[in-house]
Parts: sequence; structure tokens; C-alpha cells
Amino acid sequence: MKDHDGATQGACPFRGTRIGGAIGSEPQLDHWWPNRLKVELLHQNPVQANPLGPDYDYAEAIKDLDIAALKADLRALLHSSKDWWPSDYGYYGPQMVRMAWHSAGTYRIADGRGGSAEGMQRFAPINSWWDNGNTDKSRRLLLPIKQKYGAKLSWADLMMLAGTLALEDMGLPIQGFAFGRVDAWEADRATYWGPEGWNGKRPSEVGQGPLEGHPNQMVTRDLRWEGDVRSDHYDLEAPLANANQALIYVDPEGPNGNGNAQDSARDIRETFARMAMNDEETVALIAGGHAFGKSHGMVSADEIGPAPEGAPIQAQGLGWQNPEGLGFAQYTMTNGIEGSWTPDPTMWDNSYLENLFKYEWKQETSPAGAVQWTPEDPDAPKTPDAHVEGQMNPLMMMTSDLALKVDPEYRKICERFLADFDYFTDCFSKAWHKLIHRDLGPTSRWLGPEIGGTFIWQDPTPEAEYPPISEADIAELKKTCLTTGLPLRELIATAWASASTYRDTDKRGGANGARIRLAPQKDWAVNNPAQLSRVLSALEQVKSDFDAKGAAKVSMADLIVLAGCAAVEAAAKAAGHDICVPFVAGRTDASDEWTDAETFDWLLPVVDGFRNYRHPGIRYQVPAEQLFLDQAAKLALTAPEWTALAGGLRALDQNYDGSETGIFTQRKGQLTNDYFRVLVSMDYAWHPQDGEEMFDIRPRAGEGASYTASRCDLVFGSNSELRQLAEYYAADDGEAYLVRDFVKAWHKVMMLDRFDVAKERRRAMALC
Repeated sequence: MKDHDGATQGACPFRGTRIGGAIGSEPQLDHWWPNRLKVELLHQNPVQANPLGPDYDYAEAIKDLDIAALKADLRALLHSSKDWWPSDYGYYGPQMVRMAWHSAGTYRIADGRGGSAEGMQRFAPINSWWDNGNTDKSRRLLLPIKQKYGAKLSWADLMMLAGTLALEDMGLPIQGFAFGRVDAWEADRATYWGPEGWNGKRPSEVGQGPLEGHPNQMVTRDLRWEGDVRSDHYDLEAPLANANQALIYVDPEGPNGNGNAQDSARDIRETFARMAMNDEETVALIAGGHAFGKSHGMVSADEIGPAPEGAPIQAQGLGWQNPEGLGFAQYTMTNGIEGSWTPDPTMWDNSYLENLFKYEWKQETSPAGAVQWTPEDPDAPKTPDAHVEGQMNPLMMMTSDLALKVDPEYRKICERFLADFDYFTDCFSKAWHKLIHRDLGPTSRWLGPEIGGTFIWQDPTPEAEYPPISEADIAELKKTCLTTGLPLRELIATAWASASTYRDTDKRGGANGARIRLAPQKDWAVNNPAQLSRVLSALEQVKSDFDAKGAAKVSMADLIVLAGCAAVEAAAKAAGHDICVPFVAGRTDASDEWTDAETFDWLLPVVDGFRNYRHPGIRYQVPAEQLFLDQAAKLALTAPEWTALAGGLRALDQNYDGSETGIFTQRKGQLTNDYFRVLVSMDYAWHPQDGEEMFDIRPRAGEGASYTASRCDLVFGSNSELRQLAEYYAADDGEAYLVRDFVKAWHKVMMLDRFDVAKERRRAMALC
């Protein structure tokens, strides 16, 4: 029997038809237009990807976590061994330390990306970096514990706790441990990990033959390094921090596997500094970490199967399948170097440094063909084999270990650690604490009963010594700020400069603490130091007069933001919009003593599109609008918020130097939609000046105002997604929407670092 169009009922409608074009199989936009601005990066990790839903509160859930039971379960795992992945020395401790280290060690200070906070080691590309070989096995070992505690425990917290508990179990006193890392639910598509193609190949080489095993066989360093390792001009592309693609820090065999310890020291110093570690912390982490466990290099790299992202579907996410012997245990292959650094690889002691300095080391080759070192003295201590009972093996050092011995500054630190083991212990414990918490933000975000002390790298702010100012105080102070004689644009500029330092990537910066009063921020050119000094001086007087009246006190951090909010209200009123900009008090003022000025310099924007600023001393390899997008991402803005803030700040005359670039209005300083009306109008034509960095905008008819613009202006008209937003705000009724959305986005930026305030209140507009 056939239905009305002749198809046999019950039969497959695709019978005899070639099927193709499934979603995700087609060439993507990046294939056709590789240089397009990827606005969708502002909307990563959406609520739709999260099965826990938008109302899930990890801070509340973790209150029900039985931490004592969790630690007992982890200790039981550490002292076990599974047939499918046997533990070295019958103990998983060093393996868990490596997993945690390699997750947290992706952090880089230049843009705050990487680190432990979202458990990104579970996703590509990090899960398939060659340097992360077999960390997939560590996470599978933890899976039963994750299943037991479910949503009360994030993967990110579990991985860090496993490594930290292992260190404590092996004898290292720890500084404490903070929970509070909230898992991501999709891969990170925004972080720039380098110019190389997948697995380290040059983009032009991708797809040209099989991938090779060792990262140095894949590609040389010249795509990310400028200059020779032994030259005075030796620089790593910003914001990158790892020496080679697919490595966490440096090549343990030396740059490009050259076996040169002095060259390795130069790499170590550069990369660890970019991961926010000084020389002492660097030595402590290397010497402390290599007190435990072993390295694995029993099988040639070109025999190992693909990484997790390239593994066949039946591998179920496990990569690096090894065809030799059992494929694990004594046949394990990870980074290609084989052996242990110490005679007792599961105990915290000083034998790593003792052996490094007591013996001379000769170069040899591992079974996998990697460069490594062994003692010249045949009577040097031996280390037990991790799996073959009764077998003793020579000690091993990597080229990167010898770097600590040959570099003069590193050697001094090592000698101090050798002379004072307690001091070394304290330094390693603190450096580990910093490593795994660096991107977690201030202590107000940390959860659990054992968060440890307070450190300068947390950017601490003092506890308030007085209650927040009242609503009546807020109203009074707004009026006072507007009668100082300061232009509205300068009050707005100071508040924006203070708050917009925030980076959601590592929760640094922001208005709380009022560090815009302190070095280095007060001296940044983008903050117009002369103007800033004038505004701060006037606001200090407002604060002094207010504080002298009675018990109520106002912090400079609150006053800077409040003055900006009052100025935005006045600018909107001048344009015919009677609005109230919300304000939540409670900020406190930081001091120089609790400000790490050196690391705060990394928050200096290289391009600030909101203020039409470009750092004059930095060369750019990408267009300014790409860096503007990156700035919006670090401020956790959506595309509409980004657009509304950019257009609103232009209308409010917020260029850092007072220039006319992008000021498309004859009503400068009023909160209007003039910027968007000019930008999308076909009554104007756009003409590049020298090059394509600055542009002239002229009336086509030859009459009317002309303007200048930067790439950070024109992108809102040229990018198809941003243009839809610009046209929305340019409509006849768009000004009201712009004012509404600008105020919401302004309030969001002012509150980004207020982790001491509940989410609901941070988002609330109820105060108005």
C-alpha cells in the first residue's frame, strides 16, 4: 500500500538517498571569512549549555558538601591502584599533583586567562595538548568521587583539591584550600593560545601528513618568539606565556630540545614571570614539584595514538593510546623523558636539590629518544622502579632542572633552599597556594572553612570600619559632587577609569579599593593623569567635608563611582531623559602596602576602544577592533552592552585625551543616540586617512558637520551583528532604549568586582 505521494508506508524516507550536510559538517564562517570579528565570543558558556540552570548557586550548594568525607575518599583513592591505569609506586599522589599543576599552570598575567577556575583542562584544546598527556586518566580516576558528590562539587575544585591533598599527604604543610571554582560547560573559544595550528603545526601544514609526537618536531618556536634565545632581543609574543604551543611552561629538554641548560633558564624566567611568578616562586615550584613522582618516556612518541580530541569514538574521550606492552605501568609514555628525580618519589624532602647540586650530570637519551641527564657518579643514589618490584634505576634530571644550577640567580635561591629546608618548604607551600588560587579572585569569592591567609596577589581591600552611607547620604553627596565645578565628563571619566580595569578572566581590577589613586594606575596615560589628579583632589575635599559632619563616612572608592553616576544622570537629563543611575555603597579604600604595583601594570589596556586609546609603545599584530572585543569580553559584556556603552561614552565625550575622534554629535556631553544616527546614516561617506587606522566621515552632499573616527568606532557599522544593534539604537525611538541600556551596562561595570554583594543586589535597579 502507498500513501498519496507514492512513498511506501513504513519505509525509510531516505532509502537510496545519499545523506550529507549534517549540522556542524559544513564549512564554518571562519572558513569563508577568517578575519571577521567573532562577536559571538562575548556569549560563551551560555545558560543553555549548563544543565544546572540559571538559578543554581554553587556557593549555596557547597554548604552541604561533607568536606571531611570528601578528603577521606580522596586519600583512599591516592593509596589505591586500578588495573586499567596502575598507580606509580602504588600511589596516585604525584599524578594528581601534575594534573592540578597543569590545570592551574595555564594562567597568564597579561590578560588573566587560563588557570584553574573553570576546569578548562576537560575541554579542547587544553585537554589534548601534548604536555597534558595522560591527564585524561587522572580525571577518570576521580570520576567516581565526582559522581558521589555531584553538583555539590565542581570538577575545577575537585582537581585542585586532589593535587593539594596529595601534597599534604606526602608531607608538605599546605596554606589552606579554597573552594569556589565554578565549572564551565563548553570549550573556551576566546583565549588566544598562539599563532600555530592544531597540535603545534603551522597553519599551512595542517592536514599535510600525520601529526608527529613531540611538540618540537611539530613546529619551531619562531611563530611566537622574536629573536634568538641567546640574544639581547628575545621576546615572547603577548599575551602568551608558554614557550611552545601545547606546553604548559617550557620544553623540559631545552628550547627546541637543544639540551642547553642556560637557554632553558632564559625560557623559564620569561614564561614563569608571565604566569605571575618571581624567581623565588619559580625555583620553589620547580624544585618542589620535582620532589615527587616520575617522568614517563618508554615508547617513541610517533607510536602513541592521537590525543583525546582526535581519538576514535570508541575511545570515549581517552587519548594517547599506547601500543607497547600493557600500554601503561612500566610502558607508560607521557612527555618522553624517563625516570625519577629522587630516591623517595612519594615523600616531601630536599633530596631533589641535594642530588642536583651534589652530582655532575651527563646527557643521555631516554627510550623515547628525549634528551635527559643522569649522574656521572656510578655510586649516586638510585630510585626504585615505579612498577617492577626490586628494580632500581638511575636518577634523572631534565635540562630545565639543570637550568636552576647554571643560572646565577636561580642558583643563589637553590643554595638558600639547601641551607634552610624549612624556608624552602614555606616558599613552595605558598607558591603552590598562589598557583592554584591565582585566578580565583579576592577572598570574598573563596568558599570553605580552610581558605588560609591573605596575600598581596589577591588584591585585598580592608574591611569597612563603618556602615555604608545611607540613601539620604547618597542623595546629598550626588548634589555636592555636581557643585564642585568639575565638568561632568571628568567625573564620568574618573569613575569609568576606576571600574573598567576589571578583568573577569581572573577577577582582578575594578572600582573597589580605589586603586586608581595609587601607582601605577594614577600615572597611566589612558587615565589622563593631570585630569585625574584634579578630580581626585576635588573628591578628596568632598570626602573630608562629609566625614567631618558626623558618624557617617564615605570611602573614596564609593565617592568616585557615585560622582560618575551623578554625572551620568545630569548628562541624560540634559538630553531630556530623567533617569536615576543605581548605586550600591560599601566599597573600601586600598593602600600602597596592599597593592602589588608591578603586577597591576599588566592591567594597563593596550587598546581601550571605549576611550579611543592605543598604547603607543606596543606593536599590534591584530586590528584594534579585535583588541576592543577582547576588552569587552574581559568586562563580561554582552554584545548589546558593549554597543550601548561604546556609543554612550562617545556621546559623553569620553576619549582619554579629549580628542574629537568618534564624537559624532553637536550635543557633546549629553547622553544621546547621535553617535549611532551618524554611524549608520547613508548621508555620510567614510574615507581612510593614511593607512586604515583613522577615518574621515564627510557628508555626501558636501554640507553639514564632518567627523573623524577610529577602527573602534567604525566596527559598529561594519560588522553585520554589531550593525543591527547600532541601527536599533539609531532609530527614532532608539535614544530611550540606549539610555536605558547604557545605565544598566554602566551599573554592571561599576559592580563587577562587588563580590561582597549578593547577585540580586548587584543586578538590581530597584534603588531607582
